[in-house]
Amino acid sequence: MGLELYLDLLSQPCRSIYIFARSNNIPFEFKHVELFKDSVLGKKPAAGSGAEQPRAGPSNSEGAGKVSLLKKVPALKDGDFTLAECTAILLYLSRKYNTPDHWYPSDIQKRARVDEYLSWHHTNIRANAPKTMWIKVLIPLFTGQPLPSEKLQEVMEGLSTSLKQFEERFLQDKAFIIGSEISLADLVAIVELMQPVGVGCDIFEDRPRLREWRRRVEDAVGKELFFQAHEMILNIKELSNIQIDPQLKEQLAPVLMKMLK
Repeated sequence: MGLELYLDLLSQPCRSIYIFARSNNIPFEFKHVELFKDSVLGKKPAAGSGAEQPRAGPSNSEGAGKVSLLKKVPALKDGDFTLAECTAILLYLSRKYNTPDHWYPSDIQKRARVDEYLSWHHTNIRANAPKTMWIKVLIPLFTGQPLPSEKLQEVMEGLSTSLKQFEERFLQDKAFIIGSEISLADLVAIVELMQPVGVGCDIFEDRPRLREWRRRVEDAVGKELFFQAHEMILNIKELSNIQIDPQLKEQLAPVLMKMLK
């Protein structure tokens, strides 16, 4: 039995794994999981699957739950071995398939810089960027009403602070975070920063250094693959047309509103 990757490409960590595996020609079976539709909306995607393309396929949510003890994506199954968590999966793939050194350098100091960014990322970029999607798309979808503009402004201010630190502390005047070549740090960062872009918050527009870095990352992994992986998030507003079960909406709306108080 070959490598299986359980992924939902609306998820930033899943996109980083998908791009990494495809750009390094790692053979895998793409197990398409639609956690939002399956577990939240209770709907099944249309039939049809693809190991090569991130198309909607039969629900693999139940399978992902069996693979990951945490019952979430991303999840990896390699024979009898299973693994969860984005960073753990990326490192496993880089080691097993002996991917080019620049992704996770053997040089101890360069590797430490990758580790440093990955540690910083979770409480900074990741703490702010995903909230834009909740505020602009998901919470209005469940509550039936838009949120005050102040909520988005508050999140964007926090994200701006993180982006300033990202540019000054990590990117500086380099092509990529650790130097002249792309690493796992760049990949984890870019997929997170595409989340606000998908809901109309173009954080690259007024940041030329960040914009050029994004262009270099796209070129490094291949533009076709990059936009293929981000197709779903760049069309996230289509979720606003989904009909949600009224009972589920009644249950979740107060919870979601309380999150933003």
